Formats: sequence, C-alpha cells, structure tokens
Amino acid sequence: MRTNAKSVQLNQLTKTFITSTRGEVKAVQNVDISIGPGEFVTLLGPSGCGKTTILRMIAGFEMPTSGAIMIGDQNVSTKTPDKRDIGMVFQNYALFPHLNVFNNIAYGLKLKKVPHDEINRRVHEVLKLVQMDDFAERVPAQMSGGQQQRVALVRALVMEPSVLLFDEPLSNLDAKLRVHMRDEIRKIQKKVGITTVYVTHDQSEAMAVSDSVVILKDGIIQQVGSPQEVYQHPVNEFVAKFIGKANILNATIVEIEKDRAVIDVHGVNFTVPVTVPSGKGAADGIGAAGSKPREKGSKVRIVIRPESVLVGKKDFKAPVMKSVYMGTAQDYKIEFLGNAIEISDNNPTTKRVYNEGDIMEFSLDEGSIHII
Repeated sequence: MRTNAKSVQLNQLTKTFITSTRGEVKAVQNVDISIGPGEFVTLLGPSGCGKTTILRMIAGFEMPTSGAIMIGDQNVSTKTPDKRDIGMVFQNYALFPHLNVFNNIAYGLKLKKVPHDEINRRVHEVLKLVQMDDFAERVPAQMSGGQQQRVALVRALVMEPSVLLFDEPLSNLDAKLRVHMRDEIRKIQKKVGITTVYVTHDQSEAMAVSDSVVILKDGIIQQVGSPQEVYQHPVNEFVAKFIGKANILNATIVEIEKDRAVIDVHGVNFTVPVTVPSGKGAADGIGAAGSKPREKGSKVRIVIRPESVLVGKKDFKAPVMKSVYMGTAQDYKIEFLGNAIEISDNNPTTKRVYNEGDIMEFSLDEGSIHII
C-alpha cells in the first residue's frame, strides 16, 4: 500500500478549558514535540495528564487555545479533521455493527468516491496485511476483540493517511491479547512506515512499541526520550517512579569528575556514571537540580531499579518485609533507612530465598545507579 509519512510538529501547544467548578483549567501547557516521518511516538502519563487532549488536537477534534500543529509543512491548527490527512484508531473500535468487515473498511473510500475496483484492491490488500483475508464477510459480533481491533486499524490504514493516531487502543483487551496486539501494531507500523502517535497510560506498552516516549504530568512534558533513556536516565522522581519501579535513596557526592562521581550511601562509596539525558527534560529545567551533580559534598537523590539491587552482597543489611515467588524472579520488599526498598532477584531457583523477617545482605550495582 502507498505511504506518504509526514512529520508532526507541535509548537507551544496550549489548551485551556473553562469549567463551572474549577474555572480555568490548563489541560496542556506550552507543549513542544517534534516527530519525524515514520516515527512511532507514545504520549504516556497518568489520567488527566493531557495526553488524550494533545491527540484530539492533532486529530482536529479539539482546537488549541494557542500554539501551532504542523503536519509536514502545513499548519493544520484550524483545519477540520477531514482536511488533516490523518487516520484514527479508537479505544472502542467504532465499527459499524450492521456492516461486514469489507464494508466497514471500505466505508471511507466510498465516501471519497474511490472507484469500485480500487476499493476492492485496497481493502483486500490491508486484510492480507493483518492476515484476515477470510474475514471479509463477517460482522463485528462474529469476531473477537483482537480481530475487531485489527479491522479498526486497517480501516484507518486503507485511507493511506500521512499520520496514524491511536487513542488507548488496547485498553479493552485482556492482558495476554494486549501483549499480542501491541506487537502486531508495531510490526504493521514498521512494515507500512507510517508516522504514528500513540496514547496510553500503560508503561510496558509504551516501552514495547515506541521509538520515543513523551512523559506528561499536569499538561506539562516531563521528559522525551527513547524507552531506554527514560528508564535508565529519568530526569526527575516523577519519571523514575512512573516508568517501572524505582527505589529513591539519599546520597552525598564524595568526588566529582566530568563523567563519573563517587557517592556515599550510608557509609558505602560507589563510583557511578554521571549522565545528562539528551532528550527534553533536564535541559529545560525539569529535574535540573539533579541532572548535573553540583560539587563535592552535595546532597543528591539516586535511583536504583529493583533488578539492580544485588542480593547476598555484604555492603548493607535490612529486614525482609515481603517475599514473593514470581517464577522468573523472587520479589522482595525490605526496610532500609526508613525506605521500603523493592528488589527483583532474577532466576531464584539456585539462590537462597529470604523469608519475611529474615535479615538480608545486599548491595547496589554501581553501574546502574542514576543521580537525578
């Protein structure tokens, strides 16, 4: 199928709502996002963070209070949805229940008065793309949720848009099917090469499908970066805790150089990398206090992920509050310096398993410590 992927630029995008109870509410505040042609970008954050409002503004269902939306070299900020060359996949599929799969997919093409032979070719091409060639005559009620979602996806793709938008498309599916469908969506997106903006509140979903993740809180961008960057090098505590699980501890800088620092954690020294994220965040003043350790003697906060706590090493001791066998890992919660520290000890089959009340010896993988 034809693709004509275009870039998307959001420049100082702001959306303000007037409510009867709270007055003026800024749902989105001065958002700048740059999405390259063919890139898969996910807007991620808790409920009410502004991610769906941003998607609806890109789609044209909401008009921005200020700022600009560029698709390619065209400013579409005031254009109606049908003039924006976008496709949309909704949370509830939005299929016509009385139409079969073929006619659901062909509906938009018929409205555009595409010739009959061309409609047949394009519909069968996209059905083949999702391996649903034999489903053309079925109605939505005769299909599973995953099958309906695939129909909703190719109904958007058959219009050959420049940008594809997803609004929490997998939230109505069960956990196993969600994993399968997110892989399917990513595979199809790569094959077609279409620019994609995807909204979700599911961190693992965002990590699995994205080239880049935009993390939002209260309508403000907290960080933009690759899945690896936002997980390994969060710019602030919100990002650290929102992306996966994070243990936050206090430390003191003992020695500082350009790309490394020696820090003291409760009397034990660790040599850790000093990393300034390249994505949006620290450079814009978000989390900036922790992004560059200042000087010897500075008090800092560090992030250590549960899988980077080394069980059995003898630097620290702490009582076990919880011990849960998860198959691939033994998960612990321990009490350390007034903090509840979470630990994921991988492949526990051949290791000592600590029970609740035991005193655990442990340390921290210094290469995985991140200063925020």
